[in-house]
Amino acid sequence: MADRFRTELDWEDLRFFSALARHGTLSGAARALSVNHATVARRIANLEAALARKLFERRPDGYALTAAGRAALDAAGLMETAAQSLKSAAPDAGLSGLVRLTATPSLAEAYLIPRMAAWQVQHPALEIEIVSDAATRSLIRRATDIALRLSRPDDGDLIARPLVTVAYGFFGTQSWAKRIEAGEAAEFIGFDESNAQIPEAAWLARNFPGHRLTFRANSQLSQASAARTGCGIALLPHFLAAGDPALVPIALPEAPPSRGLWLLTRSDARRMPQVKAVVEYLADVFGKERRIFAGDDPVPSGY
Repeated sequence: MADRFRTELDWEDLRFFSALARHGTLSGAARALSVNHATVARRIANLEAALARKLFERRPDGYALTAAGRAALDAAGLMETAAQSLKSAAPDAGLSGLVRLTATPSLAEAYLIPRMAAWQVQHPALEIEIVSDAATRSLIRRATDIALRLSRPDDGDLIARPLVTVAYGFFGTQSWAKRIEAGEAAEFIGFDESNAQIPEAAWLARNFPGHRLTFRANSQLSQASAARTGCGIALLPHFLAAGDPALVPIALPEAPPSRGLWLLTRSDARRMPQVKAVVEYLADVFGKERRIFAGDDPVPSGY
């Protein structure tokens, strides 16, 4: 019972606080910390009592930080950064610690994961976590250290570094290429209604109004899979479709525009040695393979 009424700050409570801020739910934080959700709730109650302020608002979809919670998260992040720096400064520590990355599903699964997994083998003390997530808020909530995004955010607290230009094109089966050459109207594979605001979906709707959507999916990986069956033509980033023997480029009257890919980090995370090392590795590998994204080279095999 004494723990229930404790008002002194317990540094361990901050670890639970950071986990709930990152994951947004008691169950998500509990899984990450290998405890039960009641323990997370108790630790958060302890911290709020010690600080004499409310850190979270309970909402139907989870827990959202209050203004006081956001300020506390910044302070907790600085402590975490300092702890990681001390650990990395130990003699013969090598490159170690956890680095969290987020990227769009197609970029994470078709390109990033195989390369990062191969690089991690060279640094066995390093832990890499990659999550497919299109929301920049994951950086602000400290759910990730590095984010790869197809737009540059306006948030001044983030460091944005341009990586490559991502080219897009239309891809389908050889049969569809012949049908288009013969003058047949295109039928498309696109995003579902909940993702109609995505730039590729909006561009397709504007430039090909009235054209039939034969198949809808919420990811470009799924759209590429559908295109392989011959049910329509998909608008895809070149790196995802190039080198796929089942898909060929299809020339249509309007060509989709390219987009810039940005590497985003928080300034405090950038000071962590392991985060800095991953940032430099990503800049190097994207720089060497920029032609894959520009549409000039096929994706190399072996990954």
